[in-house]
Amino acid sequence: MAAPPSPFPNADALQPGVTRHEPRAAPRRRTPDERVREIRGVARALGFVAVGFTHVAPFEADAGHLSRWRARGWQGEMRYLEAPADRTSPRALLGSAQTLIAVALPHSRDVPPTPALGAMIARYAQGADYHGVLKQRLRELADRIADLAGPVLARVCVDTAPLTEHAAAARAGVGFVGRNTLTIVPGVGSYVLLGELLVDLALPPDEPAAPRCGRCSRCLDSCPTGAFAGPYQLDARRCISYLTIELRGPIPNELRPLMGQRVFGCDICQQVCPYNHRRRAPLPDEQLRSRSELATPALVDLLWLGSAAYRRLTRGTALERVSRSRLARNAAVALGNTAEPAAIEPVVRALAAHPNALVRGHAAWALGRLDPSARESLERATTDDPDPFVRDEARIALRGEWER
Repeated sequence: MAAPPSPFPNADALQPGVTRHEPRAAPRRRTPDERVREIRGVARALGFVAVGFTHVAPFEADAGHLSRWRARGWQGEMRYLEAPADRTSPRALLGSAQTLIAVALPHSRDVPPTPALGAMIARYAQGADYHGVLKQRLRELADRIADLAGPVLARVCVDTAPLTEHAAAARAGVGFVGRNTLTIVPGVGSYVLLGELLVDLALPPDEPAAPRCGRCSRCLDSCPTGAFAGPYQLDARRCISYLTIELRGPIPNELRPLMGQRVFGCDICQQVCPYNHRRRAPLPDEQLRSRSELATPALVDLLWLGSAAYRRLTRGTALERVSRSRLARNAAVALGNTAEPAAIEPVVRALAAHPNALVRGHAAWALGRLDPSARESLERATTDDPDPFVRDEARIALRGEWER
């Protein structure tokens, strides 16, 4: 007897990242509107605070914006944003896609008090790594869609996939893009993580979300490093999130004093946003709740993290994005910004004995900030340190070429 025809004619040649999902039982007949209502209900049951549906035509306006942004060099060292992948074409990820489903998952918005020598970590990174959480939920959503509608091909996307997620969320009606380039979900705010699910199933689209920032410029005005060239224009090279996460080498000297005690990401432009001050904000997803060890870790501990301690701290979190040396580099800068006498001794020790030159160089800058009279340690570094970067940083600190 011949095998029945496959519901997936190209099942043996799926695009990378595409998965096929089959129903556990024969689905009953539904109208497209009924399917949308049921899928929306399933998505909310999975913890998503917003879900929207849209078509898969290319994001043409976003393509132009991305091209101009790249031409200005505002991507800095983020070479993956220069790759030839078409980030504005959903069908580049799933050729048979007919619908893009956009979702938003709330993360922690708690603001614990920062100790004098404590580190500040962006709120989204204080829980489990959102990449894994979002991918698992979206796979579950695809399974449920198959139960409701029959066999379906799907492509799960989070921010590591080449897709313009903020444009997708706006066109699907999930939220509008704020002046700080982040998505704001009405009634929820911007403390959310975005995900997308491409499916080869035709579903009625939602209305796009229109911008609602008006003339408010609090986010732009509050950025300490002046990363916004204007509304919707972010020069990533000046953004604290970029400096602490993406930048691999030395942090520009003039930006270090403006970073405060932030060692991974930044929430300033979200903290001042009126949409994030609603009384009835949704609770964070259980897996994304802030963990005590990531809320305000000790800067001195981060400065001297051993490999085993680094793995324990970062395993299963977004902090795995930064290396141990970059985390220590950020901690050195943060210690220099504390103005605390108790920070001097660990910085002196790091300048003299830290195994990484990147960290020693930033420790020299921090010592100049903390104790301009610490000439002996800095002079020793100008002659004895084997790395020219460290020697230069020590000379700069001795000359007082830093911003107090």
